[in-house]
Amino acid sequence: MRHAVRVFSSARATPLRRTLIAAGATAITACALALAAPQAHAADKIIIMVGGINKLIYLPPKLAESLGYFKEAGLDVELQSQPAGVDAENELLAGAVQAVVGYYDHSIDLQSKGKEVTSITQLLLVPGGMEMVRADLADSVRSMADLKGKTLGVTGLGSSSSFLAQYLASRAGLKSGDYSMLPVGAGNTLIAAMKQKRVDVAWTTEPTTSILLSTGAAKVLVDMSSVDGTRAALGGLYPASSVYVHRSWMNSHKAESQKLATAFVKTLKYIQTHSAEEIADKMPKDYYGGNKAIYVQALKASLPMYSPDGKMPAGGPEQVLKVMAGFNPNIKGKNIDLSKTYTNEFVDQVK
Repeated sequence: MRHAVRVFSSARATPLRRTLIAAGATAITACALALAAPQAHAADKIIIMVGGINKLIYLPPKLAESLGYFKEAGLDVELQSQPAGVDAENELLAGAVQAVVGYYDHSIDLQSKGKEVTSITQLLLVPGGMEMVRADLADSVRSMADLKGKTLGVTGLGSSSSFLAQYLASRAGLKSGDYSMLPVGAGNTLIAAMKQKRVDVAWTTEPTTSILLSTGAAKVLVDMSSVDGTRAALGGLYPASSVYVHRSWMNSHKAESQKLATAFVKTLKYIQTHSAEEIADKMPKDYYGGNKAIYVQALKASLPMYSPDGKMPAGGPEQVLKVMAGFNPNIKGKNIDLSKTYTNEFVDQVK
């Protein structure tokens, strides 16, 4: 023991030994910090799952990343993508991600199942998509009432597209057994399903909508890409894309929730103050699908659907609940506390 003291005691060491001891201590400290740093970094990272990141209805997260707004807010964000909102929802419930960019209606659906998620920023005022019918059926299928015996394409079973399809069909007087639903994803897989005649009508959003129209493969059956079209189809506004998180995570991560809201509200402001061409230039080139002109055209038509301030529009939650209760037995008759499905607490703090 006395030998160990002589070796490591700087008080009794020679100048050279003191220098070596100090250097060794510095190295040990540096190693300890290096080992600790990745753990701190991992704990601070926020993974956001998007229900189809290249869809224009989900444009804000990638745009926020491209503009550097997440970093500017002091966040380390990783964006991931799933083909359908229901898949993104499952990732959140499994604890694999901290936030989802998906349709607000999931928060109502989940509460009916005993799960609490809360929208902290509203991105879209309307669904931003269309029910489209195959061109060869356009003469015989003129409304949702004509879908008896037909197959409806949806992004995924339990997805918002399936919610809307079921409601539109029920509003047209059809029962769930009058038609079938087939999950076909979005983008290229949906286009292929239409071309192969595996589906007769399908829900899709931009830029896929413009691609189908430009090629003559499909025609519009129900348009919910605008406020007027949505009111006509559903009887009111239907706030769609939002940023939602576990309510428990929100309550224990107020600072992070505020930073997320700040980054997304800034992004919405950017969309309001820049042209479609300028916004498109900030997006990855592979989002264009090989045709930037169509992408810009689709984006220009879509600009009015984005929220100007990230706030939940008045009457929006009530309208979504009305739609979902119209066909979903899990929700009909249940006491849904809408105040827990969304909050303007964070967007109200953004200057």
